[in-house]
Amino acid sequence: MQSRWTSWAVGALVVVFLAAAAWLVWQRVAPPTAPAAQAPAVQAAPAATQPPGTAQTPAVRHPVDELAVAVPPAASAPSAPSAGDPVLDGLMTLLGREALLRFVNTDAFVQRVVATVDNLARDQAPSRLWPVVPAPGRLELDTRDGQSVLAASNAARHEPYVRVAEGVDLKSAAAWYVRHYARFQSAYEDLGFPGRYFNDRMVEVVDHLLATPEPDGPVALRLPEVRGTVPPARPWVMYEFADPQLQHLSAGQKLLLRLSPDQRARLKLRLAQWRELVTARAGTSR
Repeated sequence: MQSRWTSWAVGALVVVFLAAAAWLVWQRVAPPTAPAAQAPAVQAAPAATQPPGTAQTPAVRHPVDELAVAVPPAASAPSAPSAGDPVLDGLMTLLGREALLRFVNTDAFVQRVVATVDNLARDQAPSRLWPVVPAPGRLELDTRDGQSVLAASNAARHEPYVRVAEGVDLKSAAAWYVRHYARFQSAYEDLGFPGRYFNDRMVEVVDHLLATPEPDGPVALRLPEVRGTVPPARPWVMYEFADPQLQHLSAGQKLLLRLSPDQRARLKLRLAQWRELVTARAGTSR
């Protein structure tokens, strides 16, 4: 698993329904590092390959140009200070300037969104590609029946991100997404998926996140066995799920499981609402 339990969960889920879904809050185990001076090279996990001559371009299932989303005309001037990028100016309107500066990694934002959304349904979602700024603080654990479990106190660090996700007007966010969709599509193809449709992948990932299983009780963690004579300097970064079935879930589903049950339910509701907006075609009733 990744070595950082960073608080970004709503971050990725706010990304899922703001730009392509997913701001998932992960609990950070060390203070956040300073942002890189340059945008990171964005790479996705390797896509499944097909034998030569058999590759086919899949049919588009959820075409953005047919969505029942009213896209208002672009304003001649932004109502808030300009971020120098139409995508970020729109995001500033949705989130507010303070939230944008506090929660969002603005460099290479579109590329970060596309890579993170794609990675959420894979084994790893590298933190260097996240479109949100991790929150400070370390993972907190309790002991129950001799096992280490996620402490309920972790929810306090996640809550600001959950509230940002809940405060976004999803219809306006969908209109922003549709208006700038060409940039997300281009970034997705540049990521290594020519001929693939990003909105279809985004809906697929949202469905995957909504299918995250619900644990019966507190989530138990364990430290894997470390072979060798030198103990790890920071053993807390090595925690993994004690339940093998949970440990084998995708990066996105693991991120959701690190939220409180209430926060997870609230974010799943927002994801379901976002899915409706980016799949409902004009002239259809849902």
